[in-house]
Amino acid sequence: MSITTFATGLRGRHLTRRLAQLYAGLALYGISSALLVRGGLGLEPWGVLHQGLAERTGLTIGVVSIVVGAIVLLLWIPIRQKPGLGTVSNVFVIGVAMDGTLALVPDVHGPAGQIPLMILGIVLNGMATGLYIAARFGPGPRDGLMTGLHRLTGRSIRLVRTALEVAVVASGFLLGGSVGVGTVLYALSIGPLAQFFLRRFAIPEQNVSSTVVASGTPEQAILRR
Repeated sequence: MSITTFATGLRGRHLTRRLAQLYAGLALYGISSALLVRGGLGLEPWGVLHQGLAERTGLTIGVVSIVVGAIVLLLWIPIRQKPGLGTVSNVFVIGVAMDGTLALVPDVHGPAGQIPLMILGIVLNGMATGLYIAARFGPGPRDGLMTGLHRLTGRSIRLVRTALEVAVVASGFLLGGSVGVGTVLYALSIGPLAQFFLRRFAIPEQNVSSTVVASGTPEQAILRR
């Protein structure tokens, strides 16, 4: 499937299911990120940056996520990436869901509560990633930046992803973001979790009998470590 198909997206079979998966996945992603915040044992890489910027600016972490997503989306222009419905929706839905969850879920104190919340947040994040990627409406802004830089520089997905995530974690930590065991566990487990759930939520493409998403797509590249 070409980049153009991902950019258009609103055609073909299973459209209702795909839309439901897209928005359920994005909302669940925001919820899972909020659970990691409340767990207090470390956030996912971009979450560290968002939290650090929120601490410095006084904005909510969800609003910061939206602003950063919009800025990253602008970086797609010089690298000639094409956004899809999922790309634009990613910018707004995750931030709104995150702030909504943080308004409802209080802070948790003590390892008896923090550890299960951290594990739940990571597992739900993997499920959310599988849901919205399998919907095939295009990668999120941050993931598209990674695949665009991979295409532009010729460097491996692993190298580009690692460089980006190290940069955002370091920047977020210096700004006051939370880095901890949850950050490490997320980095080690999110790839296998997302691949597992991607297979569970895969939607057959038109004229394709297999339920596995076609190999070599930008979405699958997101999950390569």
